[in-house]
Amino acid sequence: MEEFSSRRERVGWYFYDWANSAFPTTVVTVFLGPYLTSIAETAARCPDAGCPDDAAIHPLGIAIAPGSLFPYTVSLSVFLTVFVLPVVGAIADRSPRKKQLMALFAYIGAAATVGMLFLTGDRYLLGAGLFLLANVAFGASVVVYNSFLPQIADEQDRDKVSSFGWAWGYLGGGTLLLLNVAAVLMKDSLGLTTGEVARYSLVSAGVWWAGFTTIPLLTLRNRPVADEHLGVVRGNVLGDGFRQLWSTLKGLRAFPLTLLFLAAYLIYNDGIQTVISLASQYGTEELQLSDDVLVPTILMVQFLAFAGALLLGRLAKSIGAWKTVLVSLVLWTVVIIVAFFMPAKQAVLFVILGGGIGLVLGGSQALSRSLFSQLIPKGKEGEYFGLYEISDKGTSWLGPLAFGLAYDLTRSYRVAIIILVVFFIAGFVLLLFVPMRRAIEAAGNTPPAKL
Repeated sequence: MEEFSSRRERVGWYFYDWANSAFPTTVVTVFLGPYLTSIAETAARCPDAGCPDDAAIHPLGIAIAPGSLFPYTVSLSVFLTVFVLPVVGAIADRSPRKKQLMALFAYIGAAATVGMLFLTGDRYLLGAGLFLLANVAFGASVVVYNSFLPQIADEQDRDKVSSFGWAWGYLGGGTLLLLNVAAVLMKDSLGLTTGEVARYSLVSAGVWWAGFTTIPLLTLRNRPVADEHLGVVRGNVLGDGFRQLWSTLKGLRAFPLTLLFLAAYLIYNDGIQTVISLASQYGTEELQLSDDVLVPTILMVQFLAFAGALLLGRLAKSIGAWKTVLVSLVLWTVVIIVAFFMPAKQAVLFVILGGGIGLVLGGSQALSRSLFSQLIPKGKEGEYFGLYEISDKGTSWLGPLAFGLAYDLTRSYRVAIIILVVFFIAGFVLLLFVPMRRAIEAAGNTPPAKL
């Protein structure tokens, strides 16, 4: 069997998951949603008792409810990635300096996250702008990172390597969140307000992200461009990236089963990412739970996701990754239904729900990444992962948009959350109709023993 990489290189690859997971965990899932909402409520001059139904802020002259700012910002950031990430992937496939490209986007995203130190008062536009930059840069860095997977693991090892990377990421994100949870619980003795702890926690995610990115930069190897014609630059790398993207989109017609899988993934993972990014806001605003309940619960989810990624990875070894992902989508549907009916101020029920999320979270995402990597024609990893990353860690747009619109129209977070069931059901149906073995062979790859 061809030796794809050394153990040292794989460990370095895992560490970028450890580094970047601080952003979706601390920033997207826990602190930024409630904190940015409170900044928006300050700008709307809401009283301490809460915002009335007619309260509004006016970004770019458009009146929206303060509670809709964060989901709309998430949705806009991912709308931008639709144009940016596939081009980044095309550039990555044409560049012999892939890890330097990953570093560029990682450090831009980390710097924007550290810039949230200045997010105070009623500066909701600053917060939205920094998040837009950070989230797009985050997605771009992960496109390049994911494109290393087919180069460091063969078809038989890919489920295991991908699952371990996701697990390591949740462990890293959870470790930083643990430190931030300690700060939340000790805020009085530290002489800090809840808002100050949230702001410093956001900054800590940027520092963590930048610091640990050093490890993969020291261990990953740049490789020659897979196809010689990809290395020919007719104008400049950016222009060639756009031309290659157009070629990729046209070429997808030759791989309809890969396209069907991608459509299924973009739908169901949009639902997953919406749950991740808006769970804290739902818990705060609808379930009326305090940070003392929310933050430790989300911390628990991170460590259970570490175990869940490994557990579902083992299940995939027994029944196949495709079947395991289908099972996980059924469980996600159950999670949403339970969240809809959950009464307010029930901390114990929320903790149990969080446990269920943790067990299916890491595995469903890790195995999806592994499956998709086997549907990519060789030499096109960056381009295809650029399309894939449109709905990956911390990024989704249809879900937050549907959530934000539902809340804007009904002022009910419960109506907003139940809409997400559609994403899991539609994704399940589409994935069910993907003949994985035939799809992998059509892409010119060798299927693993079990799917």
